[in-house]
Amino acid sequence: MESYVLDWLNLLLRWAHVITAIAWIGSSFYFVFLDSSLTPPEDDNLKKQGVSGELWAVHGGGFYHPVKFAVRPPQLPKHLHWFYWESYSTWLTGFSLFTVSYLWSAGTYLIDKSKMDWLPWQAVTVAILFLAVFWLAYDLICRRFGQRKNGDAMVGALVFGLVCVASWLACHWFAGRAAFLLMGAMLATSMSANVAHWIIPGQRKVVAAIKAGDPVDPIHGMRGKQRSVHNTYFTLPVLFAMLSGHYSFTYTHPQNWLILIAMMLAGAAIRQFFVLRHGFKLGRNPHPWRYAAVGVTVVLALMVWLAPKPEAVQNNIKSIAADAGSTSSTGKIGYAILQPILAQRCYQCHGAQVQMKNVRLDSAEQVKRHAQAIYQQAVVSKIMPMNNATGISEAERMVIKTWFETGAKTD
Repeated sequence: MESYVLDWLNLLLRWAHVITAIAWIGSSFYFVFLDSSLTPPEDDNLKKQGVSGELWAVHGGGFYHPVKFAVRPPQLPKHLHWFYWESYSTWLTGFSLFTVSYLWSAGTYLIDKSKMDWLPWQAVTVAILFLAVFWLAYDLICRRFGQRKNGDAMVGALVFGLVCVASWLACHWFAGRAAFLLMGAMLATSMSANVAHWIIPGQRKVVAAIKAGDPVDPIHGMRGKQRSVHNTYFTLPVLFAMLSGHYSFTYTHPQNWLILIAMMLAGAAIRQFFVLRHGFKLGRNPHPWRYAAVGVTVVLALMVWLAPKPEAVQNNIKSIAADAGSTSSTGKIGYAILQPILAQRCYQCHGAQVQMKNVRLDSAEQVKRHAQAIYQQAVVSKIMPMNNATGISEAERMVIKTWFETGAKTD
């Protein structure tokens, strides 16, 4: 019953998390576009009001004319919309989902005993500390170096170094899939903390000063903008980390930490391309194709590096077939070759003693019943075995693939 309830919680929290994340990322992307696309106002009345930029846009059959005030507007409107619940809701649903999916069953999903033989409470504690310590270190870097000359470049370099260290530690302390997700949660936590501790408090101080008729300190807007820009560069790396759990060839690789760093770097570079592209259209900067080229080149290099070696895999398949007493001369794989692989890699969780997700694979009848799921989980998505705890090889996955695609015979 507990497993059933957790499955429902996982589904509903994942649904809510995706919805709120879309809202947050969508508003973030829109305001980055808006800031990059504003042009000086042409109307004298707008200039007198202190408008620093305006944009004309058409969408959904209507025309829109947003304007941005330098530091403060002449007066506050009756209704002022705040953008913060998108961020808070995304973090709350995300952390709840992380708790249900990983922390609740840390022994299964978070811990890889070949890396760190932790007790569940120890792994959970360190995972939570990852979120907190990174934020504190990142925040310290921003406060210490963010206001200096060339501070943005220095902050960027130091934060990238911090991400590299965190990636190496996560991938050497936790199961690969959990490590990737933890890195995404770590960056996302800092993004939401930027909103909660810098952007919104600064905006509240500005609003309070306007209401009191006091001068507005422009530092609040500058700090808020700085953290908002950081958030937009974190976005694509976070999305990759969150989606990587569906692609085990990334997190099961011996150098998974390097893959994670490279993909995050590619994501940040591609995001930089889109940010600068808005300004390029207005003639404010050269075409940012170099950033896109860097991102695409990194991804292509990873594709080449991670590509399986077909000859080695085929030789291993022949060896597995020979060990099972078959030459497999027809190119087909029978149950006699498949069964030893299932016994070694799957029976621990899907055998007589334990039936995770109510799936049992220790008989020909059960294997035939779950053939499609075996193929999808072990070959297509490569999610199973979980965290590859039983050490299934690429050749063994290819045996399952060949068995399924040539009829999935169990007689």
